[in-house]
Amino acid sequence: MTTAPSPATLHYGDGEFAVLKPGPFVLCAVSGKPIPLEILRYWSVEHQEPYAGPTEALSRMVDQ
Repeated sequence: MTTAPSPATLHYGDGEFAVLKPGPFVLCAVSGKPIPLEILRYWSVEHQEPYAGPTEALSRMVDQ
């Protein structure tokens, strides 16, 4: 029996992130879509959450 990989836990900084718990992906805070770490480009340092793309990041900023 194989288990599905679990998401990584990251600490988001200015221009970089640190992996706190290894995993192949994180979940978008807006859409819930998995984002492979190698293509993660959008996140909020203030809210410590990742976004799948610029649309989701902007959506989160507007909703505040």
